[in-house]
Amino acid sequence: MAASKAGGKTRSTSSEGGFSEQERAAMKERAAELKAQARRGRGANKAAADEADVLAKIAEMPESDRVLAERVHAVVTTAAPELAPKLYYGQPAYARKGKVVCFFRSGRMDKERYSTFGFSAEANLDEGSGLWPTSYALTDPGEEAWERLAVLVKQAVRPSGQEAG
Repeated sequence: MAASKAGGKTRSTSSEGGFSEQERAAMKERAAELKAQARRGRGANKAAADEADVLAKIAEMPESDRVLAERVHAVVTTAAPELAPKLYYGQPAYARKGKVVCFFRSGRMDKERYSTFGFSAEANLDEGSGLWPTSYALTDPGEEAWERLAVLVKQAVRPSGQEAG
């Protein structure tokens, strides 16, 4: 690994284009996901296989992240049943018409101190202020936080131009 200096801080990079081992692993997982999706084609069998992949990935997670991911899966599939579970860079995600709307990132698997629930640009979260969050840290959310997450997921899939209710 080489070290580069940016803004007075030393940053560790690899000789392979500056990607970390985790980033390279995520890219390989994404390539494998795309190949699997192409082989599966379309329809109910593909949807069932994609969801099985998500559930298998969740089952592999360390316990603390697994509990969070299971709850996220339940919240998302209940709040927005039109979203299809699928893997995205090796992590659970939920898509509409093939495009990821929201996703879960395992903190332990990413070697971070917390897991993350995030929304892509496909999510309809735009606020009039011009500023809105697209990612949330998850450590030990209470019921109020889970309810808020369900509201955000519903908002993310509502048709454009509709006010949150």
